[in-house]
Amino acid sequence: MASVKVSLARALLRLFAVQGSYNYERMLGVGVGVAEEPLLRDLADGKYGPAVARGAHFFNAHPYLIGLAVGAAARAEHDGAPPDQIERLREALCGPLGSVGDRLVWAGWLPFLSALAMTGVALGGGWIAVAVFLIVYNIGHVALRWWALQAGWTHGTRVSVALHHPVLQNATTLMGSAMALAVGFALPITAQYLASAFGSWTRLALAVVAVVAFLLLRLRGDRVNGLRLALVFAALALIAGWIWP
Repeated sequence: MASVKVSLARALLRLFAVQGSYNYERMLGVGVGVAEEPLLRDLADGKYGPAVARGAHFFNAHPYLIGLAVGAAARAEHDGAPPDQIERLREALCGPLGSVGDRLVWAGWLPFLSALAMTGVALGGGWIAVAVFLIVYNIGHVALRWWALQAGWTHGTRVSVALHHPVLQNATTLMGSAMALAVGFALPITAQYLASAFGSWTRLALAVVAVVAFLLLRLRGDRVNGLRLALVFAALALIAGWIWP
């Protein structure tokens, strides 16, 4: 049991670099194979090499949940699952792990904490709010990586049990609502904080720009995006500053 814990810990450390070998041929596959290798060292000599090679095949998913695939594939190798079944398992996990991870982290946990941090800064929290954000966010994503790796190793080919765990499903749903509430609360407070250093006319101009940007994105979102608008407004601001110093 102790050796398994050590192997899982080694795999976890390697998961932090899973995107380091990202490429368009195998996507995250090479990183997944490197992370899976510590869990395969106990295999017989004739099985170790092919198992490591399979682990480095094409794979793409959310980096924070990719441990589910690493643990599940490694456990399947130890359980003697046929190679084609392991390949099918890996292929089947790409979509769900990407979808759940994006909704839970990129559209939930990260913007939720970012909104709270912005609110904290606007209310006078300063660098303390930023430090709390960094600590809490990193604790959350490290815990998620560790849970995913352990769950994958525990369930093996039955890893879908972990994906349908009520805690994971409820967290995905809850984080979406919490993110919307936090962002909606943070926007006006942050806007007021950022505009407080400007005069009344400048604040009015900022409000007009915000309304125009919202309407353009809402009505012409097929041709306009946030980056283009930001560049256009930045150029206009530079021209206005040059004409009216």
